[in-house]
Amino acid sequence: MTSRRQFLAASAAAGAFAAIPARAAKTSPTGFPYTEFEARIARRDFRDMTKDVLPTPCMVVDEALFQRNLKIMADQIKSTGISIRPHVKIHKSVDVAKIQLAHGGIGLTCATIAEAELMSNAGLKNVMWTKQPASKNGIERAVALSIKDPTFMFVIDDPIVFDWIEQAAIADSAHLKVLVSVDAGLSRQGIENGQPAVDLAQKIASSKHMQFEGIMAYAGAAAHTKTFEKRRVESAKDMAAPRETVELIKKSGLPVNIFTGGSTGTYNIDHENGLTELEVGSYVFMDTRYFVIGGKSDDTNYNDFAGALTVLTTVDSRRHPSQVTIDYGNKAGVRPTDKVKGMPWLDVSTQGAEYGLLKWKDGDRDLKLGDRVEIYCTVLDDSTSYYDRYYVARGDQIVDAWPIMGRAPGAAWR
Repeated sequence: MTSRRQFLAASAAAGAFAAIPARAAKTSPTGFPYTEFEARIARRDFRDMTKDVLPTPCMVVDEALFQRNLKIMADQIKSTGISIRPHVKIHKSVDVAKIQLAHGGIGLTCATIAEAELMSNAGLKNVMWTKQPASKNGIERAVALSIKDPTFMFVIDDPIVFDWIEQAAIADSAHLKVLVSVDAGLSRQGIENGQPAVDLAQKIASSKHMQFEGIMAYAGAAAHTKTFEKRRVESAKDMAAPRETVELIKKSGLPVNIFTGGSTGTYNIDHENGLTELEVGSYVFMDTRYFVIGGKSDDTNYNDFAGALTVLTTVDSRRHPSQVTIDYGNKAGVRPTDKVKGMPWLDVSTQGAEYGLLKWKDGDRDLKLGDRVEIYCTVLDDSTSYYDRYYVARGDQIVDAWPIMGRAPGAAWR
């Protein structure tokens, strides 16, 4: 028998829960079964799973915009004859990589050996690692992956590293596919253009354990130069010396099978600079850094690709005028340069490890407790490292979930 006290307590609890707005929560008896959430994800059962039941903060991919971005890039490479080797550092997801390959990618570009191992171990071929292995760990893993996957290749930019790799290749009777990384204006990595690069290419080609594949020249500075015409000029300037280096290597008698570089910001420019393939990455999702660089037809807005990825967050406190606290904090990658989707009057700020802040000036444009807000992140490369998965949305309905992996240096080495 239920006591009066038990009855009143149960009624009060039910009333309090019913007061939570529908956009913020659903009850277990009448809505989505939260206790089954992870089990549902594991068996890919997305029935009744909508954005409002997701744990926040989390990353959400708009399926329609994602597919639009893929098509635009695929159409571009078809029209210019240049290839794409998409960069996985943006998404760190085997699922996304497979879709990129299905849309014309000839292989994949990786920033870390862990990413390369992840993609290769998933059965994806023609993976290229864009940093030279300069540690024993890196060298051993690069050699091991080359033995396991003969389509894997990596870059070097120093004769000393060549010697180290040569010794490791001899010890393991390995055959390696290697490119020379040359400087393209970033002053970050890359051997000097001209004779130093030619000499290194010749050393690689003369090795019985290495095959010289070509040149990598990443002109990342040009990618974020504002306005299309200025970006075009900057890209041509940064790529001038690498182009000359490619010609010198060819004159020396070596074939240059690959001349790789480029980025999303210069995707419709790079074919003019002699590249055979693009290491594009951000185009699939986009971030606020790219929104402001200007496109071919608009000097202010870069509308070539749409913002397909947002961080979904919840308003979890409202105790002060013209501002609310959200659960998208420093530990989730919040930045003051982030932008709120569909609400340009809101400014994003940080408040701490687990707290973010949204502020506004117009009193009639406020947010309420429990509201869900979607925010465009500033730097995709960084932000995706904070999360474990993407939730794929078709409108408000969640239709898939893609794991984010390969973030730690040793995560994928098996």
